[in-house]
Amino acid sequence: MNTNLGLSIDTLKQYTINMIDQCDRILDLSVKCMLNQDIEGCKKVINQDDKIDELREYIRDRSIELLALKQPMAKDLRYIYALGSIAIELERIGDYAVNIAEESIKIGQDKYIKDLIDIPKMYEECKKMILGVKESLENEDEDLAREIALNDDNVDSLYDRVQEDCLKIMNDNPQTINQGVNLLFIGRYLERIGDHTTNICEKIIFAIKGEMIEIG
Repeated sequence: MNTNLGLSIDTLKQYTINMIDQCDRILDLSVKCMLNQDIEGCKKVINQDDKIDELREYIRDRSIELLALKQPMAKDLRYIYALGSIAIELERIGDYAVNIAEESIKIGQDKYIKDLIDIPKMYEECKKMILGVKESLENEDEDLAREIALNDDNVDSLYDRVQEDCLKIMNDNPQTINQGVNLLFIGRYLERIGDHTTNICEKIIFAIKGEMIEIG
């Protein structure tokens, strides 16, 4: 890398890693508040999303500046493009964490219609993927990115179980429909977090190897 450009890309990369940390924290808080039915905590989740949006805008603007002013080539160009794209995926992860909090507020203090078993498992898989992409990006570990992306199958399988359980309960007792829909949305948002994390893995591989692939 050109030294000056390399320093700029390293800075952009660090902001992206910071954004991953923010997404990890907001997802932790969102799911914790959902499980504890902590309404005030859910409201804090919604307010914290602004930090993630600001990071996304900063990374976008700096990416454009680097492309316009430095005219990078080869791996430099791929990295700048990938980091800008990763920031978009991370913003969506933050949005889904907020969506989970919003659904939790709708449920309020009502007793859950089922034991929450698979939703927490979905969260654990998503968290593992988010931490994995952070390590992969930090270390430029292409193999780890591929491995982490395959974990999305676990998230999808768990979501299928959430759907099956909720739909059965809703069918047996129409009074559970409102909360059943809320839980289905929460499962769907976690499933989408897995998808966006997989997209990040693909972009890390592109930055490192120059391969535009689709996993899953």
